[in-house]
Amino acid sequence: MLKAGIVGLPNVGKSTLFKALTNSQVLIENYPFATIKPNIATCIVNDPRINDLVTIFQPTKVVPTVLELHDIAGLVKGASKGQGLGNQFLANIREVDAICQVIRCFEDNNITHVANKIDPVADFEVIELELIFADQEVIKNRLERVEKKAKSINDKMLLAEIALLKKINQSLDQGIAVRDQKLDEAEKLIVKPFNFLTIKPLILIANIAESDLNKKENHYLETLKAYAKKKDLAVIAVCAKVESEISEFDEAEKKEYLVMLNVAMSGIDQIVLATYKLLNLATFFTAGPKEVHAWTFIQGMKAPECAGIIHTDFMKGFIRVEVYNYQDLIAFGNEKKVKDGGKLRVEGKTYEMQDGDICYFRFNV
Repeated sequence: MLKAGIVGLPNVGKSTLFKALTNSQVLIENYPFATIKPNIATCIVNDPRINDLVTIFQPTKVVPTVLELHDIAGLVKGASKGQGLGNQFLANIREVDAICQVIRCFEDNNITHVANKIDPVADFEVIELELIFADQEVIKNRLERVEKKAKSINDKMLLAEIALLKKINQSLDQGIAVRDQKLDEAEKLIVKPFNFLTIKPLILIANIAESDLNKKENHYLETLKAYAKKKDLAVIAVCAKVESEISEFDEAEKKEYLVMLNVAMSGIDQIVLATYKLLNLATFFTAGPKEVHAWTFIQGMKAPECAGIIHTDFMKGFIRVEVYNYQDLIAFGNEKKVKDGGKLRVEGKTYEMQDGDICYFRFNV
């Protein structure tokens, strides 16, 4: 299951946003470290294609894609040295696949800012720097353990690892996150076991005031966007307070409220879609009268690998997959017409799964 961690400085709206994302009641207080342990919950991915498949197949069971969300307590300057329970929080971040950093982009005298001023870029840099320090600590510990041994036995693989870690560390010294160091595929394999924090995909979530939802300009937001563009980072503007409120509504009320706000898509859906895009993920479906099931896969995966997502036996005994795309189903109206129209294909082991494929796997074990 995909895991995303919601991080940020204290009092930027993380727990409020988490409540909206998961419709869960969590501790929300106006003081630092109100969240001591990471709240963990699952959020259903709002994929409108599921609704269409349900209408067509009328299944007895529906299994949508879910995103596991970790609300990680507020990081502060010095977290990498243990400040503010920092070591515990950094360990929680290591468990996630992607990081969603919430950054405050609104004024409110009633909500304390840990630095006593609103500065989105400075807030981002505080956390980025702590994650860099944590990565450097990992490198330091590794080099202390293996550098002398590698030289004494002339272990070429270990020496290559050491050289790479030193190169990465030099860039970290310059404030360059591992994700921005343009490692090649071989280098990525070498560093994968270290689970560096700054190699994790990152999305910035700008928490804005409700009054700013329809404004063309928000100085804090524009400053953050300009900064993020230089780092090739996505910025999603949401109002955590509004998202928390509408998370309590039913679907009809939610749509009506979004129209009233003149907002095309909820912030929650924007975050989920952006996280999927960031991780290069897509969805294939299995569909029939018994069940409509959405399955997450990494783009570029072949049919047998995708079959293995359902069950390892499907991959081991893979024979072929009967497949057509969601778009063809909508165009023709039902599965029989798709088949009659020649859009159902039989593909083998080399077939690369496409987003929206509807599959029936044939296997033998």
